Amino acid sequence: MNKTVLITGASSGIGMETAFEYASKGFDLIIVARRKVKLDEIKKAINEKYKCTVTAIPKDLSGINSAEELYNDVKNMGLKTDILINNAGFGIKGQFIESEIKRDEEMMMLNMLTLTKLTKLFSADMVKNGVGTIINISSTAAFQAVPNLGIYSASKAFVLSFSEAIAFELKKHNIRVIAICPGATESEFAQVAGFGNTFTKQSMPTSKDLAGFIYKSMGKNCPVAIHGLKNKFMVWSARFVPRQLVVKIAGMMIKNS
Repeated sequence: MNKTVLITGASSGIGMETAFEYASKGFDLIIVARRKVKLDEIKKAINEKYKCTVTAIPKDLSGINSAEELYNDVKNMGLKTDILINNAGFGIKGQFIESEIKRDEEMMMLNMLTLTKLTKLFSADMVKNGVGTIINISSTAAFQAVPNLGIYSASKAFVLSFSEAIAFELKKHNIRVIAICPGATESEFAQVAGFGNTFTKQSMPTSKDLAGFIYKSMGKNCPVAIHGLKNKFMVWSARFVPRQLVVKIAGMMIKNS
């Protein structure tokens, strides 16, 4: 019997490519995103290429009770989740005082609260089953404050810290928790966040590259996985630079992108 992986934010970019990656490795899928039409297209494409079961659940996870609703949907369908990949999330580029409070709230809900709730709900089942894997998508932005991406970088710092803590707690229950930290990646994130053409035309890893990295990270005994040698070096080297300077550099990079 195939193991089942639940992937949020699966209608495009990293989430979509991760769905194809796991399908190619023989996993059954539960794919979740807001856009039903897009989900159905992805489900059809995967079923045409791979022999696996794909369950598509359209759900806007930025709502206050959306995590509980998704969990109940999965349980009512009689599905078991062996791997949870919390990929859904977005950022907003711009000055903090200029962004809409409602949009800020949706971002914090999706990036942090929904992720936390899903982790809590599905990890409880994994503890009962004696095995499981939870993969939370963080970011290299988690390692320093980023002006003009202030709430986003803070939300990803939460994901990183939270994932490391519960990885330690759940290890004794044979449950692995991994925080994946990509840098800039080709996906819809840039368009949603409001980056210009200069950013989107830069040479950067593809969503498919990251999907392969996510899968391979399951085989490594480390709660934090930083994607790419360049990103690893940047995170490592930032330890030796005054925090104020790191923040200034990060802010300049975002402002000019």
